[in-house]
Amino acid sequence: MPTGRAGRDGRPGFPYPLDGRSVPDKKSTDLDGARAEAQRRGVGGYGRHVFICTGPDCCTTEEGMAAWTRLKSRVGELNKREGATPIYRTKVGCLRICESGPTAVVYPEGRWYGGLEPDALERMIAEELGEGRPVPDLQIGENPLSLE
Repeated sequence: MPTGRAGRDGRPGFPYPLDGRSVPDKKSTDLDGARAEAQRRGVGGYGRHVFICTGPDCCTTEEGMAAWTRLKSRVGELNKREGATPIYRTKVGCLRICESGPTAVVYPEGRWYGGLEPDALERMIAEELGEGRPVPDLQIGENPLSLE
């Protein structure tokens, strides 16, 4: 029975088979479309996930959307590299650090970044997302996630 795409650790990305046969109730089957879209987008197979705030409190909406557009484009390029671990990106309206934005957080490392104006954003993308190295002078916090 097919299940969601396996994560980096080889475990299934979703606990229920995606054919709906062992979904516990009717309400859950209403999620079939969302499950199919999550599978299509590779949920469960990403190595990293970056969230970027698009303002308007930490930066203007225009600055936030410009940062999002750049991040989206560059992550797309990084994901096309031979043997690349997939990176997912999500724009959010607020990461609750309403200072020196745009701000972003990269998981599973949980590295938080601030002041991501164009040059700083490009450094964070190249070094953190492209090479897996933290960028200490742009880092504003850290909260790694653990599967244990």
